[in-house]
Amino acid sequence: MESFFIPPRICWWRVLFLLSIFQDYLSNMLDCPPTCICSPTEIYCNKSDNGKFFPLLALQDTGNNGNNSIEDVFKNITSIHIENWTGLQTLKDVDMELYTGLQRLTIMNGNLRGIQARAFSQNPHLRYINLSKNPLTTLSWQLFQNLQLFELRLEEVVFECGCDIRWIQLWQQRGEAGLHTQQLFCNNGASKIPLQTMNISLCDLPDISVTHFNLTVVEGDRVTVTCNGSGSPLPEVDWTVNDLHSINTHQSNVYWPNVHSINLTLVNVSRDDNFYMLTCIAENKVGMANTSIQLTVHFPPTILKLDEPERRHETCIEFTVRGNPQPTLRWFHRDNEISPSDYIRTEMDTYQDYLEGCLNFKDPTHHNNGNYTLEASNFLGVTTKTVYGHFLNSPFPDDYGDYGTPTPTITVTHRPEEDTFGVSIAVGLAGFACVLLVVLFVLINKYGRRSKFGMKGKKHSVLF
Repeated sequence: MESFFIPPRICWWRVLFLLSIFQDYLSNMLDCPPTCICSPTEIYCNKSDNGKFFPLLALQDTGNNGNNSIEDVFKNITSIHIENWTGLQTLKDVDMELYTGLQRLTIMNGNLRGIQARAFSQNPHLRYINLSKNPLTTLSWQLFQNLQLFELRLEEVVFECGCDIRWIQLWQQRGEAGLHTQQLFCNNGASKIPLQTMNISLCDLPDISVTHFNLTVVEGDRVTVTCNGSGSPLPEVDWTVNDLHSINTHQSNVYWPNVHSINLTLVNVSRDDNFYMLTCIAENKVGMANTSIQLTVHFPPTILKLDEPERRHETCIEFTVRGNPQPTLRWFHRDNEISPSDYIRTEMDTYQDYLEGCLNFKDPTHHNNGNYTLEASNFLGVTTKTVYGHFLNSPFPDDYGDYGTPTPTITVTHRPEEDTFGVSIAVGLAGFACVLLVVLFVLINKYGRRSKFGMKGKKHSVLF
């Protein structure tokens, strides 16, 4: 019987030993606030506390673990529950910034009176916020504009009736963030009334309009688009141009009482902005309106890649071409255009303004050796690039010349105007050469006959 109980006793000692080590490690990493209970993923504070500061884990020395482990400790906190904290009156921008993985936040039955504008800017995963039973008098929608809230609890919060909370009324009407399931109230100065019955004039969402629905330009152009935001209160209006490559300037004009206009001018438009979405945003106390314009940039084609043949499932000359509108591709071998067949064909995919693909060869021989030229063209220009393709050695050593000699990769790009100019020069030179040949022919014909007669005369006198 004794031998039967020994293994479990040893096992329990091991478990207790490991738990003690793990507990020591956690205690070295963080200290939980005195009125809270903490786990690796949650801070739960439901005891009365008159502290003025948001609960923060007190960090201890982590030895060689470094800052990364400290960041992970805060990031792993997904839920914070604070209840009965009468000293916490303002939620500051810095209070929440360390808890980047936070998903649920509850601050209820306390004395919270205000939340700073960027309090949740570092908490993109927040889905649930409970601010019930706090003396909040106002709340801005902009606190939550970058969050995907599933639920916002505001029970027993009595706001001051006014334009500042009109957005809550609209969210409640639309059923957003679970507000339609809550009984919300505001104080109109005389009594507490249901929020749904609040009637505020000159307080609504802004309207927005733009001068273009779609914008098509040629690379290097200059263009101006205008966005008008109107409403009461007067909205703030701006274009968002993050990661735009083209040079851009903004000019703002206000037409009182309720129109705010902003002009966006693009200078030397870049091909890298093709398919860019220009977005205009109008915001006021009630909410936001936005609209977008797709920027289409036309530019001549360029051949970004043309590789030597590579053996795959079939033999491939890989290429990448960029241009808008989509370029037309033609292939030439020994200056003759290649027609698609079962043995040579082009396969390619399109992604935005890129063409990527292969000129595929099925069982190529030495007859396919030679220079291959890719021509890409659209209405803005033509470009060519040449690569030498060697597939098999010729069985006849002297037959090498029939297939051309290896030529380094050559790229030629020209526009239609340049072609016309070149043709004009060629025609002029050809005409000049013809005139010169005619003059030389006349002169030779005229003076050549005189010399012939003189020679005959001398010969006749000698014989005489």
